[in-house]
Amino acid sequence: MAGRDAPAWPPEDEVPLALPFTGPWRVRNSPARRVPSHGTDLFGTRYAVDFVGVDARGRDAAHRDWRTALATEPPQRFAAFGRPVLAPAAGVVVAVHDGEVDHGARRSPLTLLAYAATQAGRVRAGTAAVAGNHVVLRLPDGRAHVVLVHLRRGSVRVVPGQEVVAGQQLGECGNSGNSTQPHVHLQVADGPDPWTARALPVVFTGYRERLRGAERVRVRGVPAEDSVVEPLAAGDRGG
Repeated sequence: MAGRDAPAWPPEDEVPLALPFTGPWRVRNSPARRVPSHGTDLFGTRYAVDFVGVDARGRDAAHRDWRTALATEPPQRFAAFGRPVLAPAAGVVVAVHDGEVDHGARRSPLTLLAYAATQAGRVRAGTAAVAGNHVVLRLPDGRAHVVLVHLRRGSVRVVPGQEVVAGQQLGECGNSGNSTQPHVHLQVADGPDPWTARALPVVFTGYRERLRGAERVRVRGVPAEDSVVEPLAAGDRGG
């Protein structure tokens, strides 16, 4: 195991958060790779990051068949689907949306191409069509708002106005909204409305990161693209 290290990318106004889950998750669209991380500043996604749940062997889904190559797949096949999504910090719930369906997942290039062709329509349809089921949490500073999206239909456990503590379950990972497979999309902004809020950079605390066979403990940092991260147990956390 490598030693503890300083963050590679520390913006001045970064918002420190815990990872919003337990177990191993693969990092996609990391702001450590590029900014804007999702290729756009729309909807406050400039510093957003995606986490794809994986199993002990690093697979997002253990099962493959003809659907994988030619069609959509049940979201239940994927390791992330149904995993608890946790509050990454204490705060107050300011917005909740539930009721969007968890649609079929897509790994086939054919289905991904067809899905991309409908992207503009989802944007025009508004927040629910893009974010799916989601929770917005206002942090104690009153400025930073954490948005967790693509939650599983019917899984949201909190209501607007409710105070939550770090690590409290908010819902479950799903495949609602603009999502090609079950994953957690996290972003931070200076307001709850993604149409008008300005994105804020995020930094994560207390996690283990594995990338290309190397493993290190991060006290504070931004996970690298394609790394597998997992929160540290309480006894493993350092200063």
